[in-house]
Amino acid sequence: MSEPTTPRTAPVALRPRRELLAWRNAIFVIFALSGLSIATWVARLPAIRDNLDLTTGTVGLLILGMSIGSIIGLVASQHLLARLGPRNGMRLTLGLVAAGLLLIGVGASLVPLEGIVLVGLIIFGFGNGALDVMMNVEGAAAEQELGKTVMPLMHACFSFGTVAGAGLGALASAAGVEVFWHALILAAVIAVAAVIAVRFVPAEQAVVDLDDTPKAPWRERLRESLSVWADGRLILIGVIMLGMAFAEGSANDWLALAVVDGHEQSNTTGALVYGVFVTAMTVGRIVGGPLIDRFGRVPVLQVSAGAAIAGLVLFILTPVTGLMVLGTVLWGLGASLGFPVGMSAAADDSKHAAARVSAVAMIGYCAFLVGPPLIGILGDGIGLLNALFVVLVLIVLAGLASPAARESNRRKR
Repeated sequence: MSEPTTPRTAPVALRPRRELLAWRNAIFVIFALSGLSIATWVARLPAIRDNLDLTTGTVGLLILGMSIGSIIGLVASQHLLARLGPRNGMRLTLGLVAAGLLLIGVGASLVPLEGIVLVGLIIFGFGNGALDVMMNVEGAAAEQELGKTVMPLMHACFSFGTVAGAGLGALASAAGVEVFWHALILAAVIAVAAVIAVRFVPAEQAVVDLDDTPKAPWRERLRESLSVWADGRLILIGVIMLGMAFAEGSANDWLALAVVDGHEQSNTTGALVYGVFVTAMTVGRIVGGPLIDRFGRVPVLQVSAGAAIAGLVLFILTPVTGLMVLGTVLWGLGASLGFPVGMSAAADDSKHAAARVSAVAMIGYCAFLVGPPLIGILGDGIGLLNALFVVLVLIVLAGLASPAARESNRRKR
């Protein structure tokens, strides 16, 4: 039997409109909470480095712990979704994010120990890694039921969270607030907001077949899930996400420190420039949906890659603060759409959406696993600004692979 030529949920009213909108809005909030948590850690990274008297390489190894936790969370995400469902799964992972953030604060200032920060980062990374797959799978399912493109806007909500986190981090740094108290307050906000938001997420797994075919044995379902890795187009989509995740992740991990160490600015200025980056990311994701609808995924991704390359080169090379900020804006705008467009492209095949989204997310997260220690080790030898040239290579590859994200017939309304 041939597959239908329309999106799987567009003609089928699976739930009332009011419930569907509440579901969508809950995913918006969950994306924002994830962004808020990550920006809180990044904005206070210079203060954590100073409190613990860490080298750039040691910071990279700490971030490696978070990246390893993220990879484990990605791998575990499908099992958690199957066992707990999206509502309880997101409640658990957001709780782990809050707990990890609190531990980071404890190890950063209350009981200054690198080991406590490392444990906190592993828990924090696991929670965000598993949450990343869950919220993207749920977002893709809600997008298909809505019948309109909202995935870039969902990722814009993540960026809204990072803007808020960067702003609060800059204020806390300027006011001399200890990292522990800052982390404690934000962990409490995330935990409370999570309990409220996840109530509107469907308790059942959203990505299911619409027919009544009984589920295959788990071994067969596992083989079917692993089979997506044989899809060459999916691997190229993963390359897009790898390059753009590296562009985004390198800024998340190192931009504030690069401003402080490379451009010799204050810790507060580093947090503010990071805020400029995430603001540019947010703007790019807000306007990205209409641009994609008008011009298509491929041209938009190619222009985005060009902007990211130009911005990163400008950020690295210019000694002028204003031009550095301009480069940061271009860098943020260019990196903004790679991840959400990659997720939407991976979810084009709705039958295997969970496995495909998990696969490309795992490829993208390789940037977060390999990138931090690589840039940290290089930064110790040649400086952080020069180490960022490594990012350019992957952005170029992402631009070259962008045709793989072309819209399929099934995604055209």
